[in-house]
Amino acid sequence: MNNSTKKTVVVTGGAGFLGSTLVPVLVAEGYDVHVVDNLISGKKERVPKTATLHVIDICDGEALEDLFKKLSATAPIHCVFHLAALPRVQFSIDHPTESHKTNVDGLLNVFEAARRAKARRIVYSASSSAYGDQPTLPLVETMTPNPKSPYAAQKFYGELLCRQYHMHYGIETVALRYFNIFGPNFDPNGPYAMAIGKFVTAKKAGKPLTVTGDGMQTRDCVHASDVARANILACESKNAGKGETINIGSGRNISILEIAKLIAGTGAGAVNIEHISPRVEPHDTKADITLAKKILGWEPKVTLEEGIKELCK
Repeated sequence: MNNSTKKTVVVTGGAGFLGSTLVPVLVAEGYDVHVVDNLISGKKERVPKTATLHVIDICDGEALEDLFKKLSATAPIHCVFHLAALPRVQFSIDHPTESHKTNVDGLLNVFEAARRAKARRIVYSASSSAYGDQPTLPLVETMTPNPKSPYAAQKFYGELLCRQYHMHYGIETVALRYFNIFGPNFDPNGPYAMAIGKFVTAKKAGKPLTVTGDGMQTRDCVHASDVARANILACESKNAGKGETINIGSGRNISILEIAKLIAGTGAGAVNIEHISPRVEPHDTKADITLAKKILGWEPKVTLEEGIKELCK
């Protein structure tokens, strides 16, 4: 595919954890990839040389709009993958203003820049945290959201915006509700570290694995490569684009304690498990992925065990 026939795509937060998996795949599949990242948590070296990095904060609406306008003057923007966010749950509780600025105001800037540039489609990174605690599992998209933190509420707002922008402006939108993503390039101290990243880091350092609460809370863990594939399918699917919200998970849940034991038992020598107070998060998650299969033709390929084995190498 030469430059004149390449589809132009923009990935906000493309130098971050998930972006570092998605962007190389987009490049390999022949897209003209433009990464927008402020590099506060993202890393420049994660962006392939065959992609174009624009160091812009999504909170800078003017700079964002200028970039989108410039790109669209050369070729239509085929898709905007909106990954950029401040994802810490506790951070959003402690610093609601800063969290809101990126996750709501920054989000609106991206949608407006895309609308004004007449981008074809937006694929929005939503969060399963919007479900909160529900009376039954698995979690289905038709359930009434019950966010337990400002972050969860902010991410749910993005889903509502997807519907509004499709309804009023005709831009195609899809919201992907991610469950617990794990995979390469996790930041052990960052917002996406979660249990798996912290456990793997502790194991490699020969330190105890720290479990929150009693460890019986469950999580649905999905590999970053599967999430990246879901994003591309959401970009290209003719069945999507009307503001849908779609679960992206494994369809299986496992307790944090079981995950710790799985990682502790990988390689030489298990480690001790300590307990600390639980965080303000839903106790259990498990995705119903029927809609992802139906609309996107997507289902996960990498199992939790395979992904952990790779991370522990």
